Amino acid sequence: MEPVLNEHPTHPTLLCNAGTCHFGKSNGWFAYGSSEKASSSSVKSTAFRSGSTHERTSSMCAFVYLLNDLAMKDFSAMQTYSDSTKTSNVTRPEDPTTATLADTSQIGDAQKFNESSSSVNYNGNKRLQSLPLYVFAQLDKLKKDVRESGLSLIDLGMGNPDMPTPPEIIDALAEAIRNPENHGYPSFDGKATFREAVSQWMQRRYLVTIDPSSQVQPLIGSKEGIANLITATLEPGDVCLVPSLYYPTYMRSTVMTGAEAYYMPLLAENGYLPDLDAIPKNVLSRAKILLLNYPNNPTGVDAPPEFYKKAIAFAKEHHIILATDMAYGEVNYDGFRPHSIMEFEGADEVAIEFHSFSKTFNMAGWRLGFAIGAPSIIRLLYLNKTTSDYGVCNAIQDAGTYALDHAEMFITPMIERYQARRDYLVDAMAGLGFKTDKPKSSFYLWYEIPKAFDDSFVWSEYLMRETGVVVTPGGAFGEDGTRYFRVSLVSPMESLQAAIHVMTSKGVSFTMAF
Repeated sequence: MEPVLNEHPTHPTLLCNAGTCHFGKSNGWFAYGSSEKASSSSVKSTAFRSGSTHERTSSMCAFVYLLNDLAMKDFSAMQTYSDSTKTSNVTRPEDPTTATLADTSQIGDAQKFNESSSSVNYNGNKRLQSLPLYVFAQLDKLKKDVRESGLSLIDLGMGNPDMPTPPEIIDALAEAIRNPENHGYPSFDGKATFREAVSQWMQRRYLVTIDPSSQVQPLIGSKEGIANLITATLEPGDVCLVPSLYYPTYMRSTVMTGAEAYYMPLLAENGYLPDLDAIPKNVLSRAKILLLNYPNNPTGVDAPPEFYKKAIAFAKEHHIILATDMAYGEVNYDGFRPHSIMEFEGADEVAIEFHSFSKTFNMAGWRLGFAIGAPSIIRLLYLNKTTSDYGVCNAIQDAGTYALDHAEMFITPMIERYQARRDYLVDAMAGLGFKTDKPKSSFYLWYEIPKAFDDSFVWSEYLMRETGVVVTPGGAFGEDGTRYFRVSLVSPMESLQAAIHVMTSKGVSFTMAF
């Protein structure tokens, strides 16, 4: 069923999806103001704490500017699963006490445009309308607002590598782009040389045998591949099993199919691994995809072999596609090597794994990745891509082939730099009272927000406006991130040191008052 926005039955200023509005409890306060930029003067706002209504005046505008356009956080589309209501999205069945927080007058740019137009409706379909604007786009708006106030920013929020693409890969592209054979349309299934390079890379790196002709699909970045798999597989009435700390594409693509998302809790006490045995039977009977992401964004943890073996058996038993997002598979420290799902028996029947060149080779703007996996799932992905794109540029595939063939030469110095940043920042943040284990993988650090703050969005805006340091609110990744924030290592050491200096000078600490 398509999501429909209605007034909340008890709070007419709130929005909820049709049916029950059973959203997980809200621990923090969120303020909503006008759509115009907040001034330095105080802003009167309506706030919600544990389901009650309060009024608060705040000179920092309490995340008004960000949430005005966002309207709902990405996880606000989550709804408790209920056989009787059949809502468009489902979440874990607990705490059905409060609704998601949103002002009915601020429901996104698409509807704002429609309301201002007297003759043309460019509102989009109801599924698109139900989605909030992408949270990182909203953070960009807030950063622009803070810069315009005169404050310089130190951006530790985004996951965009700061190191350049290695010059040898650029040279390989320059040579390839001059070849007239690369000037036409690429083939949908990619160049044979690229698929062979992927196969050889997987053999060298993970000791996995991959058939380049039937088990490899080039991608215009792994994000595109994940979205295409979801849209190729799901339809209304189906369920996608999504970790409760998730890359936004998992949820957004699911909603666009009209299917439902069931959010599997990822909690620190469980090692940020989902409890597959806790998924209700009435959800499993409709589940079509199980999505996993290890090494994990945003936590940096990895999954052990025992978990992968269990996940494969689980997928077989319930006839589910097991999809693993391995975008951070090559960003590892202290000699650690994560596991590919394809290492384990049975994966070649039920699994597909997504890899990215963005993080591995500092090629985020090039848009290149690949999927490997069961031939039948690769075929499904291929068929869907033929309806939406024409494949990856041939010259970029040639550059990617060169990168894979010489991967060790490029990855080692990159990891050395990230590891030095990780070691410095973990120790420096500990000096401010923020504690975390050194992650084995990814270029992120995952921290609890200070005790004085109830919510990661409020904390993140406070930190940005007071110090100029940008971090990502954990709530951007789902409800279980509400009391956390993510710090990125993709900034030079000098920027990390400057961030610690200004935070120290402003009295920022885990035990600070607010």
